[in-house]
Amino acid sequence: MTLSPRRVATSVVMAAWAGLFWFLIASGRTSLYLSSRTDWVVPMGAVVLTVALAGRLGSLRTRGTEDVTTRDAIGLAAMVLPVVILLALPPASLTSFAAGRRSSFVGAGFVASAEDVATGDLSLTDVAGALRSEDAMNALAQRAGEDVTFVGFVNREPGMPADEFVLTRFLISCCVADALSVEIRVAGAPPGELKQDQWVRVEGKLYPLGREVIVDLTEVTKVSRPKQPYLSS
Repeated sequence: MTLSPRRVATSVVMAAWAGLFWFLIASGRTSLYLSSRTDWVVPMGAVVLTVALAGRLGSLRTRGTEDVTTRDAIGLAAMVLPVVILLALPPASLTSFAAGRRSSFVGAGFVASAEDVATGDLSLTDVAGALRSEDAMNALAQRAGEDVTFVGFVNREPGMPADEFVLTRFLISCCVADALSVEIRVAGAPPGELKQDQWVRVEGKLYPLGREVIVDLTEVTKVSRPKQPYLSS
C-alpha cells in the first residue's frame, strides 16, 4: 500500500475549499460575495467538504499507482485558483468603479409591483424596480414629496454640480457576479464634504422625474459600510 499522488492532490483541493468556507464564516466576509438568500451555501459547503475530506484522508493509500497527469494538474490548479484569489484580495464591497461597468435597473429585468411601491416605507429596491415598470413608476410619482431615508455610497460623476452626487448601491440575486446598480441622484449636498465611495445615510424628499429619481436632501450622515452591503432581490 502506497500513497496515491492523485488522491493527495485532490485532498489538497478539498482542504483549500473547506478552509476557504470556514474562513469566510469566521471572518464574516460571506456577505461580500453572496446575497442573504444564498449565503447558506458557505456553512453547508464547509461541513460537507470537511466530512468528504475526512473520508478522502482515510483512503490515501492504494495498491495500484495513481499518478497525477498534466491534465489532472491543470484541472486541480484551476480549482484552487479562486481560493487563492479570494484570500489574496483585500475584503471590499463593490464600489463606484464597478457601478460604471455594470447594468443599472434601467436596463435590467428587475421589476417592482405597483402595490409594493404604493404602500409602506419606500426602499431603494422599490424605487429601483419602479424604473422598469410603468405602473410602478406611476405609483411612485403619486408619492412625490414624501420623506425617505436611504443608505448607499457616494458616486460622483464627471461634470456633476458640486452639491449633487449619485447615491449608489448594488442589488444581487445570488452573488456579486449578477450585481445590478441602484442609482438615485441626490441634490443639495454640502460641496466638498463627501468623498467618492463614502457610505452615507441620506434623508430628504423624493421626486420622480421622468426616468430618474431625485432626492432633495435635508440631511446627510456619514456611516460605516453596512454588514450586508448589498440589497437582495
